[in-house]
Amino acid sequence: MVPVDMIGTVIGPGGKMIRHIIAESKSEIDIDDEGKVTIAAVSKESAAIARNMIMRLTEVPEVGKIYEGTVKSIKDFGAFVEILPGKEGLLHISEIDNKRVVKVSDVLKMGEVIQVKLLGIDESGKFKLSRKILLKAEKPEHREEKKPYKPKE
Repeated sequence: MVPVDMIGTVIGPGGKMIRHIIAESKSEIDIDDEGKVTIAAVSKESAAIARNMIMRLTEVPEVGKIYEGTVKSIKDFGAFVEILPGKEGLLHISEIDNKRVVKVSDVLKMGEVIQVKLLGIDESGKFKLSRKILLKAEKPEHREEKKPYKPKE
């Protein structure tokens, strides 16, 4: 079942999206007016591909969830990353790395697939993403190891 208001998203303009899903998954798909999706396929794998594609299309982004996204565009102030089909968020330059980033294109490339965490959704529906929150904090190399304290006898 898909929400009724998402049926158009699955079908796409002129049926383009559903034809793409059918071609990619090698399966037959039917959607009724109530949102019931029927998938017919020769193999379980083909049916699973179609189901996953439809699930990703109709998924509602959740704050706090980690997504694997594709860098769609790079700007001076950050990068736009597609976390779900047709759903992009801003990865601000300050959220790219633990280290200071001077130029976004020094760290990220167009089409690169990266992991990001959805930090929030503002009142206009824009997604705020972070990559640095998922990176392990790096320890400074110049730090000396402290020796345990031994009292004088």
